[in-house]
Amino acid sequence: MDESVQPAEQEISDQRLLKGARARASIARRAAEVASVEGLTGLSLARLAGDLGVSKSGVATLFGTKEKLQLAAVQSAREQFIELVIRPAYSRERGMARLRAIVENWFAYIDGPTLPGGCFRGQSIPEFDSRPGPVRDALAADRDDWFAVLEKEIGRAQEQGYLAGLDPHAVAFQLDAIVSAANTATRMGDETALPLSRTLIDGLLGTRD
Repeated sequence: MDESVQPAEQEISDQRLLKGARARASIARRAAEVASVEGLTGLSLARLAGDLGVSKSGVATLFGTKEKLQLAAVQSAREQFIELVIRPAYSRERGMARLRAIVENWFAYIDGPTLPGGCFRGQSIPEFDSRPGPVRDALAADRDDWFAVLEKEIGRAQEQGYLAGLDPHAVAFQLDAIVSAANTATRMGDETALPLSRTLIDGLLGTRD
């Protein structure tokens, strides 16, 4: 065997894998966009193939089933949320400063909106909260991780003297409820939703320094 051929074959294989990964990521992003408006149950391999100008068989090869496509949409939306809401806040000091940065990034995420339907979590969890299965499990795990992020910074803020005597989970629950309500109201055209929500959160977290 001519060993000199092996690196070339490996390069071709790597390029195919990279192309496949890019195609999968592109389809997953589009799936998240569609699901943010029409719900995860509204996804179909044929719809996404038409939206992206690719073959249905190509989408089916990458994902196989509608459920796998739904899971990919959940993961794509999760990655966008982490990239735009959580990660930028980590340049701020731990505790209250970082918590407030997370909240402001969160408002920007729904006000943009990053996805046409606003907050993906706010759209998808009510759709699957009573439907046992892998998609619900993925959404529940993402929600648990999100609350863990909030609760960690709330706990650090308490170490700095803020939010004394409050249960971190209860504070996280209220933050999530307020911003989720703002997302829904904004989608309904309520221009007071974001300013009102900021005021409510200021009341919860305390006066800004």
